[in-house]
Amino acid sequence: MLAAGGNALDAAIAVNLTLGVVTPYLCGYGGDLFVMVWHDGNLQAYNGSGRAAAAATPEQVRGATGLDDMPLFGPHSVTVPGAVEAWFALLERFGTRSFGDLAATARRYADDGFVLSERATSFIERSRAVYPKETAWNAVYGTLRAGSALKQPGLVRTIDALSTKGPDAYYRGEIGASIVTTLRERGAAMSLEDLAGHAGEWVEPMRTAYRGLEILEMPPNTQGVAALEALRIVEHCGGLPVDVTERQHLLIEATKLALADRDRYVTDPKAMTIAPEQLIDDEWISARAATIDPSIALRPDPGRPAPGGTAYMCAADATGMCVSLIQSNYVGFGSGVHVPEWGINLQNRGGYFSLDPGHVNVIAPRKRTMHTLIPALVLRGGEPALVFGSMGGDGQAQTHLQLLTRIVDDGDDPQQAIDAPRWVVSPGDWAVSIEQPAGSDLIEGLRAKGHDVREVGALDSMMGHAHAIRVDSDGYAAATDPRSEGAALGL
Repeated sequence: MLAAGGNALDAAIAVNLTLGVVTPYLCGYGGDLFVMVWHDGNLQAYNGSGRAAAAATPEQVRGATGLDDMPLFGPHSVTVPGAVEAWFALLERFGTRSFGDLAATARRYADDGFVLSERATSFIERSRAVYPKETAWNAVYGTLRAGSALKQPGLVRTIDALSTKGPDAYYRGEIGASIVTTLRERGAAMSLEDLAGHAGEWVEPMRTAYRGLEILEMPPNTQGVAALEALRIVEHCGGLPVDVTERQHLLIEATKLALADRDRYVTDPKAMTIAPEQLIDDEWISARAATIDPSIALRPDPGRPAPGGTAYMCAADATGMCVSLIQSNYVGFGSGVHVPEWGINLQNRGGYFSLDPGHVNVIAPRKRTMHTLIPALVLRGGEPALVFGSMGGDGQAQTHLQLLTRIVDDGDDPQQAIDAPRWVVSPGDWAVSIEQPAGSDLIEGLRAKGHDVREVGALDSMMGHAHAIRVDSDGYAAATDPRSEGAALGL
């Protein structure tokens, strides 16, 4: 798309539309989207996440499911998909190509089919165990094996409808009618009015300083504030320790504090009990940093783990436009609810809601749930210095922290930082999964401080798939994660 004269936004959306066809286990036409765009000296951000149905309440979900906890999969986990509306909102403001032009490659892969990679096949095989009773999903994906060709004629119809009729076909037309019918036949509360009333919104990113740079993250309902809080705690504690165990202990402890605050306070901003900015103000950060013991691992109250399954992409062009975009079904293919005539896998973002009326993220009419999706950007002197992000659920904010400390504190280039061994902390039990070859000295050193350390193999996908573009005075340097099937492309 860049070679054809499109700008960075055109390129990012073309990639997203294509990934929605060829990696339907990560993102797609039934998911949500968040994005930051730097253009003409200004930064703009868009929240393309959907809301719960107007009739959604804890009582409604309990009555329909007979469960005391919010189901992670199935029709009740579906909130209004926001990505489609976001694509058109972004193209209206920044795009230079039509939706149909940008979707041409995606449509070709959906129509002609493509041979599944081994990694794709492994995703699909794991998903079969998750969706054994989803008949429509299994009719498309259930028999696929390595080397199979996947054709998706339903998605061809969706792409054609969006290309000719725009987002109205999805939210106020025949696609939306099929989505609602599919969900309501299975007892969900979603209505035509819920889809017709959907609109994303332009939002102001949250910002904080770190070592003289300005770090920008998405505001709630995302966990972007957790990444900023962890960075501020680390900077408040001074320079990073030279000893590798002491250093990683500090980063892990800062992460745990930030995730505990995320789970306690972050949800739809209209329902938060404190202002998001309070989580990164000086008094709050000082109090949190004071609880860190350099010798002993903290055990804050456990929160709720958020699984991963997302695609992150970034782009930059010759005019200086920079795009940081993330799009997701949430867990794998999402809810498992497949709309066969349109080839759409509906996301399961509502699965992160709570049914506990005392929880900040309790489900409520037209409420947005807390999202893990956080595209990010770094400014130096008011101009872009780094465009970056990662998939990975709970690990996203943690990966941001680890990458930035390597790039900013250590001077690593983005590819070195992304390649390096990473860890991820689970807020469910505060266990630390760490990649080998991190080294036995580090692992045993963390265990000696009380961390529950679990070793995983090198380049493990649970660490997320991070990608980045560094902005230099004479051009760009791109980096892609060897944990993914990503690529760094330029011309």
